[in-house]
Amino acid sequence: MWLLIAFIAVPLIEIALFIQIGGFIGLWPTLLIVLLTAIAGTYLVRSQGRMALGQLQRSFSELHDPTEPLVHGAMILFSGALLLTPGFFTDAVGFALLVPAIRQSVYKSIRARVKVHSFGAPGAGAQYDPNPPRSSTDVIDGEFTELPDDDAPKGTSGWTKN
Repeated sequence: MWLLIAFIAVPLIEIALFIQIGGFIGLWPTLLIVLLTAIAGTYLVRSQGRMALGQLQRSFSELHDPTEPLVHGAMILFSGALLLTPGFFTDAVGFALLVPAIRQSVYKSIRARVKVHSFGAPGAGAQYDPNPPRSSTDVIDGEFTELPDDDAPKGTSGWTKN
């Protein structure tokens, strides 16, 4: 429902802003502002995207939780899409998402709504033992029969001895 409202409201807001700003400063300055914000936004998204990628790689190499760098990267990507979309409202939201303090507050807001039960990787906090210790009462009973070499099945592939 919220997505439908956004798809209807955002274009109406953009049209209203284009009419108001275009009427105040004129057509060509309005178009120039839209073009300059797209160029400046592309530059800022590239530089901040590189920083977010570096933080993500660092969190992987140090075996830390990569959630925050991933969310920051997603918000930077979304801000890039908003900045390339012609309009004043989308540009304002896109530039706002490029401010690290705003991204941090959005991240905290999202994190407060999402509950993660556990996170861990072998060797980093959560330990996984592929061979858990057995007690002396664990007995595995079984029977076996040893086959002589001449009774061994012979394969026809080149990977087995014939």
